[in-house]
Amino acid sequence: MRTIVVEDYNPEWPHHFEDLRQLLMPSFQGLPVSIEHVGSTSVPGLAAKPIIDIDIVVPDAAVSRQVIAGLAPLGYWHQGDLGIPGRAAMKAGNERVPFSDDDRTKPPHHLYVILETSAAWENHRRLRSYLRSHPEAVMAYAALKKQLAAAYPHDIDAYVASKTPLLADLLTKAGLAPHMVAAIRRANETPGGC
Repeated sequence: MRTIVVEDYNPEWPHHFEDLRQLLMPSFQGLPVSIEHVGSTSVPGLAAKPIIDIDIVVPDAAVSRQVIAGLAPLGYWHQGDLGIPGRAAMKAGNERVPFSDDDRTKPPHHLYVILETSAAWENHRRLRSYLRSHPEAVMAYAALKKQLAAAYPHDIDAYVASKTPLLADLLTKAGLAPHMVAAIRRANETPGGC
């Protein structure tokens, strides 16, 4: 059974992201992509599960297919969109993914190939920007995440659903369109839907 662990912000998280980005980037030379650090570990001062969230942002479905194919030799397999339109979830085959010459263990991470026109990217981008410029929101979100991890240490669905009202409020303040906030609410409140 997986235990939900929320840790205080670790200043090493951006370095972990950059290490992973450097390993991923050579596979996409010449493609119009950007590799972005998103999620809670991308916000200075925010407590988080110690897992780096990475979006490979692509302009269209054709480039998305190329990127997904390029990730296979690095040890990732495609999981589909997991209920989030415009996003392809990638699963690392083991702790050494992405494969590299030194074959070392890599930091825990989630990797997504995401359309730049998708609500999922708009959500990630706006929330990251809003939190980076609103320290009071970071404090409130961190406190809630720690409280919920203690209350639901083995129930990720309850953890996600319980933080959704505050997340929806933050996304609204960040300027995300109401229909997008509603869609995120529905996804987060559906068991297994995040």
